[in-house]
Amino acid sequence: MRGWLNRPMPAARCPSQLPPGFHLLIAAQFASALADNALLIVTIALLQAQGQPGWWAPLLKFSFTISYVLLAPFVGPLADAMPKARLMAWMNGLKTLGVLALFAGLHPVAAFALVGLGAAAYAPAKYGLITELVPARQLVAANGWIEVSVVSAALLGTVLGGALVSAWFGALVSGLAQPLHAALALLLLTYGLAALLQLGLGDSGARYPACSRRPRLLLREFMAANRKLWRDAEGGLSLAVTTLFWGVGATLQFAVLRWAQQVLNLRLDQGAYLQAVVAVGVVAGAALAGRLVPMSRAARVLPLGVLLGLLLVAMTWVDRLALAWPMLMGVGAVGGLLVVPMNALLQQRGYQLLTAGRSIAVQGYNENLSILVMLAAYAGALALDTPLLPLMTVFGSLIALAMLALLRRRRHSGRQDLAPQGQR
Repeated sequence: MRGWLNRPMPAARCPSQLPPGFHLLIAAQFASALADNALLIVTIALLQAQGQPGWWAPLLKFSFTISYVLLAPFVGPLADAMPKARLMAWMNGLKTLGVLALFAGLHPVAAFALVGLGAAAYAPAKYGLITELVPARQLVAANGWIEVSVVSAALLGTVLGGALVSAWFGALVSGLAQPLHAALALLLLTYGLAALLQLGLGDSGARYPACSRRPRLLLREFMAANRKLWRDAEGGLSLAVTTLFWGVGATLQFAVLRWAQQVLNLRLDQGAYLQAVVAVGVVAGAALAGRLVPMSRAARVLPLGVLLGLLLVAMTWVDRLALAWPMLMGVGAVGGLLVVPMNALLQQRGYQLLTAGRSIAVQGYNENLSILVMLAAYAGALALDTPLLPLMTVFGSLIALAMLALLRRRRHSGRQDLAPQGQR
């Protein structure tokens, strides 16, 4: 055991060997994602303070995500048409406008939609910049670090959001400002820090052929790119897995909050901390994937998707906090081990088949469409007063069955590849 822990990290996967500017990219996107995740908890508290029904909470994420789907044909070409770090900084400025809209009294769902508009153009710029900076052999390692950063931001952002809506923070700012307004002011500063870090990133130097400026042609080109990626054997498989994973993750974010309040009798801020336990597991799983799973074996993590669905079913039997912690950490670890290799494989195939910005836009379109569908179904079930635990059981079972179908498809296609030419 001591020898395993003390093994030197391979040079190609050591973060110090990744290209210059990569660490600044990690820091910049961490600050932006930290504010995004904290803002979600603060905005849920705003809804509760306004006396809105519980089914409005998943609609926050719905309004945030819909821009990813509607703007997908346009944000990829936009990310390819200009230096990506500059675009990321501008999009953080748009996020600050969403926070200012909350100050001005705009409905939280509408204000969160404005933040999502900035995030939609931010994503292809961020992941596209990774593929421009990092060689293919290092993409799994780079994605491991990026996912650790993303999920660490989700972890700390959720904890930060829980702290900002807690009673002690309200007491701390008492007499100075309304607690939720003080929380929003701190998040504005965080977005500003992210924008400054992004402006420090240099231009990768990558340039792409000019594309059409006509929306109809852009839409047609996007749909063609979408079909091309889905029809590719490795691209389609990895896209199916990440699409399913992020839909599950977005719904689980709200299901855990509700489960913590209904089953474990926790407050909103305490439920937010429990959400963070999942993020700790994802960080651990992502770090292991970046270290142990080479690109050539990325598809071998597929059985973990079946395990993920079964763990979600098992969660419904947990009614004690002492058992909830290891269960949620296990869910996160399995998810991190699954998504990092699949994401790296998808980025490699997308970059080879399309361009950096367009491939990430296609990926974002499908993953966020999955989030919209699953969140709409979840919000509808809550509006119909469907009990949470049977809902989670059905949800986890469907995930396991879907991953079994993908695993069977992968094995079938592998047998076909090995068949004699005349039998194909």
